[in-house]
Amino acid sequence: MRIFISLAAYCEPHLAFTLTQIFSKAAQPGRVFVGLIDQSRDDHAAWLSRQPWQRQVRHRQIDPALSEGVCWARHLAMGLHQGEEYFLQVDSHTFFFPGWDEALIDLHRQLEGTLEKPLISAYPPPFEFDADGDPMVRHPASSQVSIIVPEAGQVLRPDCATLRFRADWKSGADVALGFHLAAGFIFARSRFIDEVPYDRQLYFHGEEQNLALRAWTRGWDIAHPRQDWIPLLHLYKQAGQDYPSQHWSPTQAAARKIRWQDLAARSDQRLLALVRSEIEGIYGLGQQRSLQQFADFSGLDYGICRTDLH
Repeated sequence: MRIFISLAAYCEPHLAFTLTQIFSKAAQPGRVFVGLIDQSRDDHAAWLSRQPWQRQVRHRQIDPALSEGVCWARHLAMGLHQGEEYFLQVDSHTFFFPGWDEALIDLHRQLEGTLEKPLISAYPPPFEFDADGDPMVRHPASSQVSIIVPEAGQVLRPDCATLRFRADWKSGADVALGFHLAAGFIFARSRFIDEVPYDRQLYFHGEEQNLALRAWTRGWDIAHPRQDWIPLLHLYKQAGQDYPSQHWSPTQAAARKIRWQDLAARSDQRLLALVRSEIEGIYGLGQQRSLQQFADFSGLDYGICRTDLH
């Protein structure tokens, strides 16, 4: 069974590291294929041409000045899928454990015993680089599941559906069903690409809400596994620290004609339109479950965002 990896990178200093991790740590690297949207001016094509797995990376390079954000790039990455049976989405700064491919397929098969359409997702455990540039890996505790909940003080409003989320912990279970997903780690059957393709009109905040709502209302069950069952780690940015490679950094923004603030405002309105059922078709809500059922399950009642329609 083959795995398609959606990889959207924006001026990413750790892209080569992540690609090397993907193939060097796979138990069966020959079954892994990457759809890479490389938004940079780096000569990754020359580097890729020297790798033994070069033909397994569908590399599309785009001038970062033309980028419209992560969801736009992930929409393009999904378009590079060529029939692989499984779909994995990660960020371009990810560490993988040996045998990650077998671990994810095995876990997914276990979940299919009880769930018709399992979607594995969670905020992965963290890693960092030391002063020499080597990854520092801490193996996560086996007894906890990382679930995803809104940050304290985050509330839905009639004019805004966009929320910020954080990780919380749940003990005493191997897998917890959730109502939110982490865009930096999604694993599912590739029918997910057909049923919940990325909406390119989103920007950054609200991305995960959009995917979670559209997937859940189409019958996908979001499964958060134990942290030690997640065969990869994520390099998290530190709060309050400036990163010049971020899409909205002043240096990057100055090179683009379209303002990131306009992209973010469009994205907020797009999410609001989704929960108001103003979007039809593949980018709208599904028909298998309702927003009221979602509210009953999650405690997040998007009905408040529809009150100014009356």
